[in-house]
Amino acid sequence: MTGAATTQLARDNRAIETAGRSPEELRELVSHWGAELELAPAETIIEWAAATFGERFCVTSSMGDAVLADVASKVVPGIDVVFLDTGYHFVETIGTRDAVAATLDVNLLTITPVQSVAEQDAAYGKDLYKTDPDLCCKLRKVQPLADSLAGYDAWATGLRRAETHNRVIAPVIGWDAKKGKVKVSPLARWSDEQVEAYIVENGVLVNPLVYDGYPSIGCAPCTRRVAPGEDARSGRWAGTNKTECGIHS
Repeated sequence: MTGAATTQLARDNRAIETAGRSPEELRELVSHWGAELELAPAETIIEWAAATFGERFCVTSSMGDAVLADVASKVVPGIDVVFLDTGYHFVETIGTRDAVAATLDVNLLTITPVQSVAEQDAAYGKDLYKTDPDLCCKLRKVQPLADSLAGYDAWATGLRRAETHNRVIAPVIGWDAKKGKVKVSPLARWSDEQVEAYIVENGVLVNPLVYDGYPSIGCAPCTRRVAPGEDARSGRWAGTNKTECGIHS
């Protein structure tokens, strides 16, 4: 390839990163690379996403732990890590976010809903999470995430198939039709034991609540401790039929 051709290719790649790919182009990437990367290590999956999407690729984290952020920061130093601050988080979750921002080589972006908790109470009634938890999650999680991903073509999640029956079929590289984005789940095939081993071997930050009976951590009003032997996510929206916030559905 000539120097002129190489320069043009670089320009074309930068143009794609700036403008983004079309939905058709993104779906084609998923179709081709989904099976190709199914058995690849998490680091390889993140490396592919970063090489493919450049600055239009980010990582999201709920700050239950920093495993995904830690892996991503080693592969792509300075990568964007998106955190949704719903206004209802435990103090420990916010503390974990701050520790991740201070200790990992990432660009941590805190996203907040359009309305504060007080404004939402005024508009929909106090404690919407009790009267209409689905709407509360939509306003404070689902929509803010969708808005924050506007400048990206792909996003990485810490979704793992071992977490719930609903996530068993989660692809490593998938198409999120609702968001019109490529959804990357580098840890999809990881077992609980693999996560624990990575945390110990790499000294990864973990939300203190995990060691206090909260294996799955969401908003404080909607999360309770889990008794020994209970499903790890049984403490989320306990007493309701709700099992997901809507981000992964």
